[in-house]
Parts: sequence; C-alpha cells; structure tokens
Amino acid sequence: DKTGTLTRGAMTLADFATSEDVDRFLYLVGSVEAASGHPIGKAVALGAEERGVELGQAATAESIAGRGVVGLVDGVEVVVGSAKLAADRGLQVDAASEAQLATYAEAGNTAFLAGWDGEVRGVIAVADSLRETAVDSLQLLRSNGVASVLLTGDNATTAAAIGTALGIERIESELLPGDKSEIVERLQQSGSNVAFVGDGINDAPALATADLGIAVGTGTGVAMEAGDVVLMSGEPASVVTALGMSKATYRTIRQNLGWAFGYNVVAIPLAAAGLLNPMIAAGAMALSSVSVVTNSLRLRRVDPRP
Repeated sequence: DKTGTLTRGAMTLADFATSEDVDRFLYLVGSVEAASGHPIGKAVALGAEERGVELGQAATAESIAGRGVVGLVDGVEVVVGSAKLAADRGLQVDAASEAQLATYAEAGNTAFLAGWDGEVRGVIAVADSLRETAVDSLQLLRSNGVASVLLTGDNATTAAAIGTALGIERIESELLPGDKSEIVERLQQSGSNVAFVGDGINDAPALATADLGIAVGTGTGVAMEAGDVVLMSGEPASVVTALGMSKATYRTIRQNLGWAFGYNVVAIPLAAAGLLNPMIAAGAMALSSVSVVTNSLRLRRVDPRP
C-alpha cells in the first residue's frame, strides 16, 4: 500500500484551482470532506479552515471506497473524488480540469476533482511525503530477492511518480479494496509467497488474503485486526526488521531441532542399554535443554536485517 505505509499519511492541502469564489469553493468542499473521516478529507478540511473558511455541517456524506465522497451541504450535492466518480455523478469533466489533474499528479500529489450542479468546479491537490526509510528498505528487500509491487487507489500518474521515486517497477493504481485482494490472490496462484503491508480500512481484504498480512500500528484498528503481524513503528524499516527476525528465528528453530534430534538419537540408546547411570543421564538431559535455550538467546544479538 502507498498512503500511510510508504508515505507518512500526514497529508496537507497543497494547492487547488477553481473558477468559483474561493471561499465558497472551500466551504462546500471542506464541509463534505470533514464529514468523510478519510485522511485526505481531513487534510482538505483543515486546509480550508487554515485559510479562514468556517465550515458547515454536511446533511449527508457518502464515502465511496477508492473513489471519493458525495455529500449534501446547504441543499447542494457536492461530489469530491476521481474523474470516474465525477463522470458517474453526471459532472462534465472539461479539458482544462483534466490538464490540471495531470499537472498536480505528475508532481506526486494526490489530485482529484470537486463539483456540483453538473459541472466540475475545481481541482484539488493533497501532498504527502515519503517515509524516511522507504527507499533504503525497498532497496534492501530487492537485494535479498524480495520483489515489491505497489498497490494503491491513487491515480496512475501519482502512483507512477511515487513508484519511480521508490524504484518499484510494478505499479497497480486506481484500485478498489477488492482489487488489491484479487491481485494478491493472482500472485499466490502464480506460486509466489505474498506478504502485504498496509494500514487502512481499504487494505483489510488484502491483509487477510496474503500469506502474511503486516499491519502498520499507526493505521486503523480494522487493518490491525486483519493482519497477522502488527508493527508498532510506521517506518518501512520495521518490515525489514520483522522479516529479518523471522528468518533468524526460523534458522534457530531448525538448529535447535537438529541438535535435540541428534542428541537424543545418541543418548537414548545408550541410556536404554544401561551404559549411562541415572545421574549422568539426568545431567545429560538437563545439558540438552540448556544448550537449546542458550542457542535461542543468541537471537537477542542477531542483526535483524535479512
């Protein structure tokens, strides 16, 4: 996942373009977004308030997963979201709006439309920054044979800009929650073991479907419940650490099983044949347990990088 996983998820209203009165535009859009509860919506609402606009109360607000939000403010149905949502709701998407969308998206912003009364009234850009350890963590995973795929509900241009910055070759954009889980299933059917990392409600189906669901602890409760592992830190480096520790733990388990098996294969026949007196046999059994525990304690000093 991109937003909140590879990026900080601390979004801000970066810019907007509108032919409407600015205060009215921000009032209608901000009021709907404030009711959505989505991180993008919160960023837009906060940005409007920071510009001195007092927001109203949306009579209704319907969030459409992966598309946007539609709400009623002062009797006006306001549509805020993707070009597909705008078209589905009967808004005429003009060439100027499409060009502005592309400009914002090429800069790596999340860009979307806002409109009412059958027309697009403006384009909004929300900015998010990459997490500090994202680039290095993905590079380390690649060097250890782990292929990365970016799955996001964001538009193709924005996703490509972020994916290129991270060195990710395969990018799947404009996805609905169900689309993410379907891609995970296809990867599994191709013979791959799949770990999915996500933080939001939209990521829950993919987290549950993956062989290993890794939920970011700074995300939503739904995502954490769906994941097999919860990382308390939001940094991608935690994923590298978790995978490294799991490999080290698995190696240690195999070492312990091998040692215990070999030890008992030798010692049990000797004890059964009466070649070991009870005191020596008891001491040997205790020594076996101590050696296994001591080997396991080495995990405290292991380098967690895979």
